[in-house]
Amino acid sequence: MTSPPHRPGRFTPLAVSLLLVGLAAGLTGCATSSANPTAGATPAGSAAPANGESITLYNAQHKQTAAALVAAFTKQTGIRVNETDKDEGSLTAQIEQEGDKSPADVFFAENTDFLAQLADKKLLANVDPATLANVPAVDNAADGTWTGVSERISVLVYNPTKISADQLPKSVMDLADPKYKGQFELAPGEADFAPIVASVDKAKGDAATIAWLKAMKDNAGGGANVPNYETLVGDVSQGVTDFALINHYYYYRLQAELPNATANAKVAYLAPQDVGFLGTVSGAGVLASSKHAAAAQKFLAFLTSELGQSILATGYSFEYPLRAGVAPNSALPPLSTYQLGAFTPADLGAGDQVKDLLQKAGLI
Repeated sequence: MTSPPHRPGRFTPLAVSLLLVGLAAGLTGCATSSANPTAGATPAGSAAPANGESITLYNAQHKQTAAALVAAFTKQTGIRVNETDKDEGSLTAQIEQEGDKSPADVFFAENTDFLAQLADKKLLANVDPATLANVPAVDNAADGTWTGVSERISVLVYNPTKISADQLPKSVMDLADPKYKGQFELAPGEADFAPIVASVDKAKGDAATIAWLKAMKDNAGGGANVPNYETLVGDVSQGVTDFALINHYYYYRLQAELPNATANAKVAYLAPQDVGFLGTVSGAGVLASSKHAAAAQKFLAFLTSELGQSILATGYSFEYPLRAGVAPNSALPPLSTYQLGAFTPADLGAGDQVKDLLQKAGLI
């Protein structure tokens, strides 16, 4: 197991709590809802909007990430972007309700299961083949209806003063072991938790997955319903809990914002090819009903271009770019070093069953 650099120092619990309140509002892509008709306004000194072209973006990615990409896209192309930011569940439901009358041209999702849900309902157009070719085929929809943009890795974050690295679970299935009772917390309502449940279900079936979820809930006790992964990182660092399952970028982002907030936390990995050791993908698709399809396709091409991927690599979110030749943030291990589980985002599909499984286990 490898860990990010450990930085000395301790931040007070009150200050960490205040930080996390701010981060929960500002860092989570799906925490707030807004419509921003001026997003993508042409920066000073850049190209003017080409023939008044504009697209409407329904954005469920982190707002800071989307803002940087939109600004660069408008500067390069002159195409304005009218942006609506909400959580991906709300936007998916909105698109389904609006049908072919949706004003949206592009849906940028934090997780591809929501894109797969729209594709299943024939609400997405095919992505231009040249755009699909910008990223590995395993990170795109098998039917070409959405493209992967960036990737996150499921990891463990742990407090070495509470538990040693060799005592950590090697498999996500081990979280059901009674020996870990009272040692970890869960955030079952996090959208990023759903792909892990879908992966376990694909490998083990419904009955085994529900039993696993119930056992985890029992082991987590009062920590079975933490609101988000940022809170999990803070709780681990403060010693509230020994370890937790998160996506890697929640740790690295918090560390960059305030290193002392992660002073007592490190990252560790599940065993190679474990069913819970996943690369989950943020992706985008063009709506089949788009009235500005050519411009919308240009936006997807930009997201997967060298410039767009470089913005992702060096920007706020600490996600992995998918385009070959674009290195990730220097704080991260290379994506090629991970020995992930067998299932790709496309394999896991829409994950329609996940909510039902979580409800049956009493986790939501």
